[in-house]
Amino acid sequence: MRSLIGFPNPVNEKAARTVAAVVAVGCAGVLATGWYWMLVPIAYGFVARVLTGPRLSPLGALAQRVIAPRFLGAPKLVAGPPKRFAQGIGAVVTVTAAVAALAFGAIGLANVLLAMMVVFTVLESAIGFCVGCRIFALLMRMGLVRQEVCEACNDISLVRQAA
Repeated sequence: MRSLIGFPNPVNEKAARTVAAVVAVGCAGVLATGWYWMLVPIAYGFVARVLTGPRLSPLGALAQRVIAPRFLGAPKLVAGPPKRFAQGIGAVVTVTAAVAALAFGAIGLANVLLAMMVVFTVLESAIGFCVGCRIFALLMRMGLVRQEVCEACNDISLVRQAA
């Protein structure tokens, strides 16, 4: 039996970019409407994806099982650990924005965090530039993340072998 907790490795970048596009629209929607309650499902999605990949994330599952394979062609596989790290950043930012807006009425802080999420997710979805992945790579080069955490980050052929 497969464990419920865990993140896929490798990851289909096309599915990840699809998720990022929907998150960008959602965060921009919150900024445009002031409907901060929408941060709850957005934040839930990030937390669910960090913990389980697409298994407990309706958006992640839809992107992975339906949108990417049916509409975006063959998967483009990338290493999972950097994508998980990026999802973790998204979780921290969106949970903080939700708490700031809904619990403390700190709308300015929430808006700054949402604007940051829009920029990050548009970069990911439109041109495949994953800010969280770049931070992960920098942390690896600095020795703050052990090389063993992401062997495939150093040798992309390992991603293809894992698939």
